[in-house]
Amino acid sequence: MTKVGIIVGSTRPNRSGEVVAQWVHDLAAKRGDADFELIDLRDYDLPHLDEPVAPAAGNYQHDHTRRWSEKIASFDAFVFVTPEYNHSIPGVLKDAIDFLFAEWANKAAGFVGYGVDGGVRAVEHLRHVLAMVNVATVQAQVTLSVHNDFENFTVFKPGPGQEERLTLVLDQVLAWGHALRPLRAA
Repeated sequence: MTKVGIIVGSTRPNRSGEVVAQWVHDLAAKRGDADFELIDLRDYDLPHLDEPVAPAAGNYQHDHTRRWSEKIASFDAFVFVTPEYNHSIPGVLKDAIDFLFAEWANKAAGFVGYGVDGGVRAVEHLRHVLAMVNVATVQAQVTLSVHNDFENFTVFKPGPGQEERLTLVLDQVLAWGHALRPLRAA
């Protein structure tokens, strides 16, 4: 069965990403056609790029990197839940991606962005970053606006159509995750 990691892309206190990622997980788990797991960057406490050798070499010196590598390597695909900070992704998410290389390759990714404008610029930046580590990104994405999908800008209440949009993202992620399996096996 295809394994999909749902990555919470923020570690800020009082972040919305945790509740949004839980929503993604709860809806995804009802499908029964893949294994879905939440991956919270808070649980990995990765410092700012402290490996002495480039990630492409795969020669990790630190336990935190080896632990992160093992987790990411275990998945076939991902859904990134990311806020938009200053028109981009959080630095902690960029660092988490940059810590590894081969573990990301030939896997699929979908996106759930949130922010003032639905996180669209963050997702666009994330697409570029993931392309450099050979991740195939799907076309569909969920864009959650703090104006329309959060009551009083804080309580997550996804608007009409968001579940359908998420279903489309998950459909595409699973299709691509499965299609890329032969490349991962090689």
